[in-house]
Amino acid sequence: MDGHEELAARFEEHRPRLRAMARRMLGSAAEAEDAVQEVWLRAARAGAAGVENLGGWLTTITGRVCLNLLRSRGSRPEEPLPDGYERAAPHAAGPATGPEEAALLADSVGAALVVVLETLSPAERLAFVLHDMFAVPYEEIAPIVGRGEAATRQLASRARRRVRGADPGAGGGAADAGRREVVRAFLAAAREGDLEGLVAVLHPEVVLRSDDGSEVRGAARLARGASAFAAAYGGGRPALVDGRLAAVTRSGGGAVAVAFFTVEDGRITAMDTVGDPVRLAAMEMRLLED
Repeated sequence: MDGHEELAARFEEHRPRLRAMARRMLGSAAEAEDAVQEVWLRAARAGAAGVENLGGWLTTITGRVCLNLLRSRGSRPEEPLPDGYERAAPHAAGPATGPEEAALLADSVGAALVVVLETLSPAERLAFVLHDMFAVPYEEIAPIVGRGEAATRQLASRARRRVRGADPGAGGGAADAGRREVVRAFLAAAREGDLEGLVAVLHPEVVLRSDDGSEVRGAARLARGASAFAAAYGGGRPALVDGRLAAVTRSGGGAVAVAFFTVEDGRITAMDTVGDPVRLAAMEMRLLED
């Protein structure tokens, strides 16, 4: 077996883990497959001569490929860390999260995790996924995201706080029934072009984040946009998408958009929309009664 064949055989041993990493970082099975194939092409071109830790080397390549893909999407822009994080001691990011706590954290949000990750910057997303879900040390993540180790810890910490604050929206019970009623009221008002009705169920500082990286802030602006979108596409249907409360808009027999809702105290405080056909095709959707 020559060097290329040996590398190919060893790469196949690592492929499932690399695919799982890419799936979590990108949120799309199809994109993950493409990313892993790109990792193989890069690894094959470079060769593994002198590489002592093949798994770590392939993880680094995978992280860089995924980071490039996330940035090319026009994802949520990078936010600078406050002054002092680069110089902070390693413990400055807050209490460490052990493997058991990290696993419980990931399980606690379940299918909603990918949607929550969409609200993070690419660097935050990589730091959280690689460290908390795949136990990659911060010192190995830091070169991938182009930050110091202390700043990389803070990226993961900030992402972790957002994940902990996520509301899966599919827990059942009275609280979930209340959230569904708010979403139904929003969709009905959008179909009817009822701007006052829309504003009534939106928090004044509501934010809509699209998967193309754009944002709309404020109840009045979002209400006008939702009314125009419903007029163009016929309005959305309440649904559970990957286990989370959402609305699905269909046209021509297929989904053209999914909106996920965060509802607090009877008002919608945030919406995250997905319109990318690849991501939509990978989602599990179950329509609810209007």
